[in-house]
Amino acid sequence: MGRLGNRVALVFGAGSVGPGWGNGKASAVAYARAGARVVCVDIALAAAEETAAIVVEEGGTAIALACDVTREDEVAAAVAATLAHFGRIDILHNNVGRVRMGGPPDVDLEDWRRELDVNVTGMFLACRHAIPPMLAAGRGVITNISSIAAIRYLGHPYVSYSASKGAVNQLTVAVALQYAARGLRCNAILPGLMETPMIFQQISSQFATPEDMVRARNAACPTGRMGTAWDVANAAVFLASDEASYINAVCLPVDGGLTARAV
Repeated sequence: MGRLGNRVALVFGAGSVGPGWGNGKASAVAYARAGARVVCVDIALAAAEETAAIVVEEGGTAIALACDVTREDEVAAAVAATLAHFGRIDILHNNVGRVRMGGPPDVDLEDWRRELDVNVTGMFLACRHAIPPMLAAGRGVITNISSIAAIRYLGHPYVSYSASKGAVNQLTVAVALQYAARGLRCNAILPGLMETPMIFQQISSQFATPEDMVRARNAACPTGRMGTAWDVANAAVFLASDEASYINAVCLPVDGGLTARAV
């Protein structure tokens, strides 16, 4: 049956922005491979459907929904649809994120607010609507995808991204401790330099060519290579499992040791 057998995972950001495996797509499939029934949610319905189709083709159970996480009515509808279809929510996985390059003089106020809305408010809204049914059931696991940019300057000018991910970390800790005695756990995963479709969409402009970006990011990692979406997905499955039942309020770097290195 798998370590997550009979559980229901609601994954916001379960699609991918390009070909290959993004963190949310891999996590949704990994939850299913561990036995969970998965609700794949993405702002692009086609992307959510692609992930759900992979789960179904592998013999799992999944449905796809469209949702803009900055719209509370849509988030509430996604939670309601999950409860209507599966009757419960055991795992809430918040993966939606956006990067806008630039320092304070370069990022206009509208972009700043949009970044906070997508990266932080979306997670708040998901928690706002998913926590009550979890409390009613007396158990639940929330995993928020943050970034090591929340705790380290990585050389990229994305002040709004760093600020928003720092907020995600503290949102995680606040939720974890408020509801710990009521059966909920909440942790964050902080991916390091990962090779996912997002970096080719949102970061490659900082380099002469995409190949230069890949070489530079590989060289910056203590391992000599970037991580993959599956490294994040495997951590997410562990945190959702009973093996992690006493792990709470943790902001876990999945970065090959990058944040532990002095230089």
